[in-house]
Amino acid sequence: MTDMSADPEISPAPPQIAMANLIRVFGRIGLLSFGGPAAQIALMHKELVEDRPWLSEAGFLRALSFCMMLPGPEAMQLATYAGWRLRGGIGGLIAGLLFVLPGALVIAALVFLYVNFGTQPVVQAAFLGIKAAVVAIVLQALQRLGKKALHGVTDYGLAAFGFVALFLFGLPFPLVVLAAALIGALGARPAPPSPAGPIGHGPEAATPFWSTLLIWGGLWLLPLAALSLFGPQLLADIGWFFAKLAVVTFGGAYAVLAYMSQTVVGQYQWIDTGQMIDALGLAETTPGPLILVTQFVAMLAGALASGAWMAIAAGLVALWATFLPCFLWIFLAAPHVERIASHPRLGAALRAITAAVVGVILNLSVWFLLHVLFREIAVLELPALTLMMPVMASLNVSAALLVLAAPVVALACGGRLALILPVMGGLGILLAQVI
Repeated sequence: MTDMSADPEISPAPPQIAMANLIRVFGRIGLLSFGGPAAQIALMHKELVEDRPWLSEAGFLRALSFCMMLPGPEAMQLATYAGWRLRGGIGGLIAGLLFVLPGALVIAALVFLYVNFGTQPVVQAAFLGIKAAVVAIVLQALQRLGKKALHGVTDYGLAAFGFVALFLFGLPFPLVVLAAALIGALGARPAPPSPAGPIGHGPEAATPFWSTLLIWGGLWLLPLAALSLFGPQLLADIGWFFAKLAVVTFGGAYAVLAYMSQTVVGQYQWIDTGQMIDALGLAETTPGPLILVTQFVAMLAGALASGAWMAIAAGLVALWATFLPCFLWIFLAAPHVERIASHPRLGAALRAITAAVVGVILNLSVWFLLHVLFREIAVLELPALTLMMPVMASLNVSAALLVLAAPVVALACGGRLALILPVMGGLGILLAQVI
């Protein structure tokens, strides 16, 4: 009989840990998960691989590769997978919830502060500084991702395709993701055949695929269907829009922000452009995944439409639509994670999506920059093309100065968001007193 634990390609069975220890460790991860997915993944690696032998190095890296293939926040899904490995479905559910809930509570508090005090001049001045910081943060994310994702002519071509498709032609973001994935998958080289049979040890390797799909798919979509039939139209629209967004959120939150911004501002008109950029700036200050910006947008839309109770309901609907599919993806595929992570066509599709996302984030950077610098943006409609043309006379001099200062502040603060955002907010207030 073969000893599976002796194979370096196969993860050994994880130790059985007490549920109280799992709650304590993942609670700490959730409270300390500031700084975006790279910092969050590093924190999980320290807690789960280095500080205690709960996961092997190889198993952690294969799980990370798998989670990067999924739509949605990879760090939250990695936490969910780790919890599943350690204590099955209940462990995965607890780990995922503990990763999201601290940030969700902070977002809820920030929304109510924003609604009640956001229109005061001093707060508006601070938010102008935060908007400028957001532009710098997105440009930094673009630079980091570009270095990692663009390695040849094909990658640069996919990035150019992503930018042109959104900025000039206004193609839907899901279509851009699908096209990039197809290009990558079709261009993948076949891998040598691997031995058949299950790989790795999973606490629920025998869980039927279809029952998991029906249970978690039903939990996700049936409440949204009920909202469409019996609930307020705003809540139904929020639920279905963010559910659709959850399916196409490849490449991180920045990849879908332009699509989300243009839809909630232009199509639904729930909030305006300035409020959208404020939402992103505030979401950057919270623990948990950046995609919690969906909760902020939904709560702000609900508050503006019908007050506090609608804000709470809209926030809960957005959280449900955005994060429940993360559990669906993990629980469906977790027993097969190591085989999926090594699939050549899936890996090639992911790399192609990541390359295209560089262009998508460039589109987001230009979109944010234009709306921060200029008070008026004209839209020039041409056959099959749409061009955003800033009205030069509407240039906001204060915003321009703050945008120029933001990279200097980011460098002086060592890239730490906890310092960059308050410093830029303070500069916005100071500049408002001078100009």
